[in-house]
Amino acid sequence: MHILGRYDRLDLPLLGLYNIHAKIDTGAFSSCIHCHKAEVVNGVLEIILLDDEHPKFSGKKFSFREFEVRSIKNSFGEVERRFVVFTTLRIFGEEITTEFSLSNRGSLKFPILIGRKILRNRFLIDVTQKNLSYREKRRRRLAVKKKNR
Repeated sequence: MHILGRYDRLDLPLLGLYNIHAKIDTGAFSSCIHCHKAEVVNGVLEIILLDDEHPKFSGKKFSFREFEVRSIKNSFGEVERRFVVFTTLRIFGEEITTEFSLSNRGSLKFPILIGRKILRNRFLIDVTQKNLSYREKRRRRLAVKKKNR
């Protein structure tokens, strides 16, 4: 079982997003990602992730034929209707297919929030640590470079 700190960087390879800052939140049940724009067009959910303030923003539109709309309680205890999509998350080199609700997190420091649903039975949390998966990924990359010299 891997140890995660209070935040890390992770990849969403199917969405072309790599090394995105994520807050590890054991107080949240589900996970969410910052969504700039979302609309259903002819039964297909079209979204734009992040926003032009984020350095990894591409403006690329993603389409999801399979999605859900759920009532989700935000951090203030208010119920919001949110779109929920499924995608693959990569952390510590492990790929996990999971769901993310879409929310405007533009005013928040971390565009992704990882909740207990992903964490349970996979990770232990040490709040004194940070970027443990990202540091391991960088070490592996450097080791491969040295080996190939």
